[in-house]
Amino acid sequence: MFDDRTEKRLVGGEYLLHQGDNLQILAGLPEESVDMIFADPPYNMQTDGELLRVEGTVFKGVNDKWDKYGSYGEFLQYTEAWILECRRILKKNGSLWVIGSFHNIYNTGHILLTNGFWVLNDIVWEKSNPVPNMKGTRFCNAHETLLRCVKDKNAKATFNYKTMKHLNGGKQMKSVWNIPLCTGKERLTDADGGKLHNTQKPLKLLEYVILSSTKKGDTVLDPFSGTGTTGVASLKFLRKYIGIEREERYLTASKNRLDNVEISQHTDLIENTYDIPLEKVAIEKMLEKGYLTAGQPLYNKIGKLQARLTAKGSVLCAETNEESSIHRLSAKILQKSTNNGWDYWFVELGGEFVSIDSLRQEYREREL
Repeated sequence: MFDDRTEKRLVGGEYLLHQGDNLQILAGLPEESVDMIFADPPYNMQTDGELLRVEGTVFKGVNDKWDKYGSYGEFLQYTEAWILECRRILKKNGSLWVIGSFHNIYNTGHILLTNGFWVLNDIVWEKSNPVPNMKGTRFCNAHETLLRCVKDKNAKATFNYKTMKHLNGGKQMKSVWNIPLCTGKERLTDADGGKLHNTQKPLKLLEYVILSSTKKGDTVLDPFSGTGTTGVASLKFLRKYIGIEREERYLTASKNRLDNVEISQHTDLIENTYDIPLEKVAIEKMLEKGYLTAGQPLYNKIGKLQARLTAKGSVLCAETNEESSIHRLSAKILQKSTNNGWDYWFVELGGEFVSIDSLRQEYREREL
């Protein structure tokens, strides 16, 4: 694992790359030692013969040796073996992400569930530029599935909800991610100009995974590291990375990429700023510092007077003179069981209505 001998790179972060059989290497990693695992295992696509485009040219699909198994039973046995090792290595409250196609995602999900994992989400990666179905015998396969899992249903995994909402333009992030296939300059090529790795994933996809499920300094493991995209996303946001890869050509490409990662300029994403709980502020403190005043009228968002603030931070209803908290009175007015009073009440300042929540934020920035 990481120690004083691990190289710390100024342009990226800490990483370790292991070459060899991933089951053997996984067996040597300590129990409950990583915060997140992203697994992009072989799909067992069972591609036979040439794939021809409609016009007759050859399409290079996934026909690599590493994606072929002697039998379906052998493939299932291997799948369960790496899943069990990942379960042992993953921290109690860590996250396991697995990506796959229809060829393997269903049996993978079954194996995960029968070995105690709890599935939190299935994310649909919708490819905006999918490869057409060459034979015209099936629908165009335009998506892959990502399973987001924890070791059991009681695990408290990191989930940066507000960060993802920010990345989605202020709206709740949905479970369908529209991201193009890895193409152009991002796609790594071999000496002949062809694809270096047939299933290289787009960096944006891995950035979403990393940013949703980890914090700065967390350790991310990829037991099928390939060309290191998981590592690039990890180092970019100052997470540590452990990659396992058998193929020399992929390992070489990974090292080159990881040695040249540039840290994101978005420190709010690196630091999980959006998901850090804000310090609580008592109304009494705002009264004490003059951000609010005793007897001050309180209005709803359309400017209707509904209460007055007391010197002790409670509110008096304008109609009944009933004393209550900002939360309970706003809930009663709205005929709800509960309500956040900070979002409900406004005060008049300089001829404009200003929410008390904005005054609370001003207090945080100046006083805390």
